[in-house]
Amino acid sequence: QLQASGGGSVQAGGSLRLSCAASGRTSSTYVMGWFRRAPGKEREFVAVISWSGSSTYYEDSVKGRFTISRDNAKKMVYLQMNSLKPEDTAVYYCATKDGYYSYRHYSAYAYWGQGTQVTVSS
Repeated sequence: QLQASGGGSVQAGGSLRLSCAASGRTSSTYVMGWFRRAPGKEREFVAVISWSGSSTYYEDSVKGRFTISRDNAKKMVYLQMNSLKPEDTAVYYCATKDGYYSYRHYSAYAYWGQGTQVTVSS
């Protein structure tokens, strides 16, 4: 199970840190990803991190502003979001899958958190 939290409302230029708590069995081959769905749009990839944390990938529009990290001892994954823009407004979801294959495609992820709302005002 995954549970996302940390969303909220901020002004443009502000910061938020999203958290995703994992429970149950985990594996060293599992990657953790963040996706988002803006109103009227498809769910899109935001970032992904390997089990060790040594490998990360980001969607182009968030590079340099968002940072994904994880703490396996606590079974937590984080998404630090800085310099937020109104176009970052969306429901954010954490998800996990076995391996990096198709990591940008939400349909490849087996397990999902419930989503947390992020609203950025101009």
